[in-house]
Amino acid sequence: MSQSHLNAVHEYLKHLHASDTAALIAAFEDDGVVHSPFLGTMNAPDFFRKLAQASSKSVITLIDLFVSMQPVEDIVRVAAYFHYDWTLSDGRLVDFTCVDVFSFRPDSHRISSMHIVYDTFPLRERVGDKYAPTRVG
Repeated sequence: MSQSHLNAVHEYLKHLHASDTAALIAAFEDDGVVHSPFLGTMNAPDFFRKLAQASSKSVITLIDLFVSMQPVEDIVRVAAYFHYDWTLSDGRLVDFTCVDVFSFRPDSHRISSMHIVYDTFPLRERVGDKYAPTRVG
């Protein structure tokens, strides 16, 4: 693990806070993936474009960072524990704590995969399926 991996996570959170879709996509390897409780496994560009469609604002408050002490061979992991105040595109505010687990190849500062971990039950109860297509008439 190097400081560059921690810096990459800090930059990712800054881009998420700014709702900067292009920068979020660029933070990932070309073959990078996101594992989401709501959307399943998706390539990073598709995931962040869907997130942008569902969102109007994000406020990220970092609580802590964790670094893998026994990384699997050829993988470096950093976990970010943060509070997410998320304004949906319809104006509703959803807030929750979340852990994103980032995996890196040791020779790269770009994210190879990210697992999003949070309790979906309270969110689904409050907002339903925010990714469902809008039904017309």
